[in-house]
Amino acid sequence: MMIAADGWYTFTGREGEVIPNGVTRVRIHESLTVIPARAFQFRRTIEEVECHVDVKTVKEGAFRNCRSLRIVIMPGVEVVEHHAFAECDALADVECDKLEIIERGAFESCQSLKSINLPSAKIVKRYAFDECRALKNVIFGKALESIEGAFYECTSLERITIPLKDGMISDDDTFRGCKKLIHVNLVEGAVLRDTIAALLLEEWRNIMNEEINAINQSLPTTPA
Repeated sequence: MMIAADGWYTFTGREGEVIPNGVTRVRIHESLTVIPARAFQFRRTIEEVECHVDVKTVKEGAFRNCRSLRIVIMPGVEVVEHHAFAECDALADVECDKLEIIERGAFESCQSLKSINLPSAKIVKRYAFDECRALKNVIFGKALESIEGAFYECTSLERITIPLKDGMISDDDTFRGCKKLIHVNLVEGAVLRDTIAALLLEEWRNIMNEEINAINQSLPTTPA
């Protein structure tokens, strides 16, 4: 299929389909519900991708190393498999309101991604946003069930919005290297203005114990 006059290339996923060189804008054909594995891997001229609402899955490595990719519109996608958008250096705008499962390394090393809204996310696997060094703000909704070590070395991350659920954060080092993370907004509206230690339960207990001990030491003793 040729590039249209408006500059968009419509990807059909048909066997033997050859993507023209120099494509910058990709639209997924209405017949597709899955973007195949490695379909656009290393296509470094692609800047925009637009999915229709019936696309549900982006398979492994589908857009890996598309270094010019800036905008991804995927309003119906529910699953992004491992490394689907890894190393997309220019990726800054992701629309994914129905996204539920983010697999290992899905957005790893997306160096231009500053903010992402994930209102439907349920499962976030290890390394999902590893080394997204420009990422400042992440918003989850009430559906969130589990985060593994998903935000290693997100050195600009300042704010995250999450629900609080037992066992939701499965790794003590989920936010390792996130030295600027000081705002934890709870979905219900409360705000914790503290370091990320507030999410690492064992460290949180230790801090609380230290504070309680300090209070006890400052209280006057009661005669026996």
